[in-house]
Amino acid sequence: MNKQEKTNVMRVLEQKMISYKSYTYTQDASTSGEEIARILGENPECVFKTLVTRGKTGQYYVFVVPVAKELDLKKAAKAAGEKSIEMIKQKELLPLTGYVHGGCSPIGMKKQFKTYIHNTAVNFDTIFFSAGKVGYQVEVSPEDMGKAFPYTIGDIISDE
Repeated sequence: MNKQEKTNVMRVLEQKMISYKSYTYTQDASTSGEEIARILGENPECVFKTLVTRGKTGQYYVFVVPVAKELDLKKAAKAAGEKSIEMIKQKELLPLTGYVHGGCSPIGMKKQFKTYIHNTAVNFDTIFFSAGKVGYQVEVSPEDMGKAFPYTIGDIISDE
């Protein structure tokens, strides 16, 4: 890795003394998560995206799922104990989390929301997710992620 700008995610990981690897790549708004996995030379099943939702009660929830999969809103609502859950609008993301679309990370949001990670994450020694900026990714063990923020493992993706 070249000397690069540190993101807030990297600073949080360092502050909590969590081992990580960081990666940068060229991306635009249309680059899919599966393309990012290919750029990184990684299996798309261990590259995750961060999705922010709002429950019927008005509470916000964060879901971290493999990039090639879709969040199942019914399973997500059940996991969160909500009647229903919907994705927040893209324009709400930055003011709510401090992150832009394509650069949202479960680490370092303005406020820590209840977070759920798809259960396949524990199948890997490390997983990749956004480092909080478009074109930046970090690789962290699921175990170490628990030192950075509390999360619950669950079956939250759509069945194919």
